[in-house]
Amino acid sequence: MNLSLAAAPPSSSFRSNLFIPLSRCASCFQFDVRLHHHSSNGFRHSRSHHHRRALKQIRNPRKRGIACSVTEPDGNNDDEDKEAHKNGETQPLEGSFEQSTPPPVDAEQLNKFSDENKEQNDTQPQQLDEAIKIPKETIEILKNQVFGFDTFFVTSQDPYEAGVLFKGNLRGQPGKSYEKISKRLQDKFGDEYRLFLLVNPEDDKPVAVVVPRITLQPETAAVPEWLAAGAFGLVTVFTLLLRNVPALQSNLLSTFDNLNLLKDGLPGALVTALVLGIHELGHFLVAKNTGVKLGVPYFVPSWQIGSFGAITRIRNIVPNREVLLKVAAAGPIAGFSLGLVLLLLGFVLPPSDGIGVVVDASVFHESFLAGGIAKLLLGNVLKEGTAISLNPLVIWAWAGLLINSINSIPAGELDGGRISFAIWGRKASFRLSGFSIALLGFSSLLNDVAFYWVVLIFFLQRGPIAPLSDEITDPDQKYVALGVAVLLLGLLVCLPYPFPFTDETLTSF
Repeated sequence: MNLSLAAAPPSSSFRSNLFIPLSRCASCFQFDVRLHHHSSNGFRHSRSHHHRRALKQIRNPRKRGIACSVTEPDGNNDDEDKEAHKNGETQPLEGSFEQSTPPPVDAEQLNKFSDENKEQNDTQPQQLDEAIKIPKETIEILKNQVFGFDTFFVTSQDPYEAGVLFKGNLRGQPGKSYEKISKRLQDKFGDEYRLFLLVNPEDDKPVAVVVPRITLQPETAAVPEWLAAGAFGLVTVFTLLLRNVPALQSNLLSTFDNLNLLKDGLPGALVTALVLGIHELGHFLVAKNTGVKLGVPYFVPSWQIGSFGAITRIRNIVPNREVLLKVAAAGPIAGFSLGLVLLLLGFVLPPSDGIGVVVDASVFHESFLAGGIAKLLLGNVLKEGTAISLNPLVIWAWAGLLINSINSIPAGELDGGRISFAIWGRKASFRLSGFSIALLGFSSLLNDVAFYWVVLIFFLQRGPIAPLSDEITDPDQKYVALGVAVLLLGLLVCLPYPFPFTDETLTSF
């Protein structure tokens, strides 16, 4: 008979919770706001679901173990243990076997012994986690030398897994105070610890969190990012081509028998892809300039509009809300700018073949922005129920604007969600995100594009957004204005044009 005892489970990554319950007993204290890398705030178990999930999590290379007791150990016992270890002495555990050769045991005893060993092995991850906790002496240095009257006056502290949370009074401007505290932390401990200046959603007061930097190591993916992103990109190229070939859209199964027809969709696919590419390029250029690391963009295919845009992971901790606002708004601003230029050119330039695409005027009621521009530039040519010949550039650019606008919806970790978080903070952005998702859910009853988009947001992009180093400092007003402009443009593209195109409709009543 082969007998194998359960081995200790290997150390694995876990999602550490980085946040602020503040009202719990010290013996069971645990943050609810999670640190997650991209690719998930909460504070009390009785709070809303948002307060239980709030900040996204960063993978930790050690398996999580929560100690329910935070009572300080007796210093005398520590000294005795160290002395015994130094002398090479070990103390037998209570109930341990002293016989060198145990007597024969039956199968029932073996199973019991195996279960006991398994229980002991399960405690090892907790012991590993204890090894990276901040020592008591370090906490005192943090309290008395790193923080201070001029920056953050500490009134109380609570344990947080491997770190510690400080409650107190923030002095001066948050941004400058954060810089002073960070510099003192760096001078004292180098890169060993990481500081977060956050907001307690229970009373909207600032708190400071210090955690060992080793607990914030990013996760490693089983499949290389570029490989998965490449697969998504190939499918997106196919859907972009397919969207611009109406003959194939009516019967998708016939596509594989008529692949040569896809070349007819190449011009439209290139224009829409250009708008998407400029969008992503805007993100990456500003991210590089601000020190934010972005992952490989995953382009999401769509049968209806060619693509839903791209999901781009933030791979490091963003310094503050202004930096997040710059990175999040850069993509939509670039995409909207190019899309608007191409849309205007499409209205002004005649079709190259003299016919172009023929659409009913009512199609422009689907977008407030497109309808308003069409009414302004086409004038009386735009009549209800009248077919209009247009340069296909109008349709291609409109598709690019629509993709930009759905990514600018203030929900989850979309560009719009990150913008709203950067402008108004975590609590307000969470409420706005919930409202936007609910509105999308209602719209999905009437529109299949809205249905697929709300499903994607719910499963891939609903957030919450990972914690920033400094979430208290407000961004500069000029960047706030840019962020609001992005949200308004996205809204104008998505909202319908409610007014009649001709005065005849008004006089008929």
